[in-house]
Amino acid sequence: MEENKIIITDKEVAAAATAGMDEFIKVFTDKYLEVTGGVIDASTMPLLNGHQHSLLGYHFFREEINEGGFIQLIQNGYGPYIFDNPFAMAMRIFGAKDFSKLIYDAKKIYEENRKDLEKECDDDEFMAMYEQYEAFDELEEKFMDMEELITAQIAEYVDNNIEQFAKIEK
Repeated sequence: MEENKIIITDKEVAAAATAGMDEFIKVFTDKYLEVTGGVIDASTMPLLNGHQHSLLGYHFFREEINEGGFIQLIQNGYGPYIFDNPFAMAMRIFGAKDFSKLIYDAKKIYEENRKDLEKECDDDEFMAMYEQYEAFDELEEKFMDMEELITAQIAEYVDNNIEQFAKIEK
């Protein structure tokens, strides 16, 4: 296995773990954002491994869904990162099986309407998409209901497989 390029101190990890599961995940994703410059494209993809991309995908997913739902997630360019990569499968492996199913359900809607969902649009067209794609509403509500459990499952997986997510140094 290639050596992990992401380095976090054990002090940072311990402090984050004490602060809670959100902060525990954030200590990793903040480092990924720092390394990639917050940009995920062909030039930055090789900087992270599959586990790291999956955790960063959860960060983007959660941030976008909580702020503006699937429409915002897709319009902000994260559709391919979430739906064209094995993100749903990774979430199942991470222990978040119900969340994985939710991603597959959203992916079906995304794939059927991808061209329309990804088109450039003004504010009025963007807002109209929320009415046009109400099928996402139920999935967003399900996510909100299970977000705390999903985050706990992912944090536990990261903790149990920490070497996949970062090199921890003294």
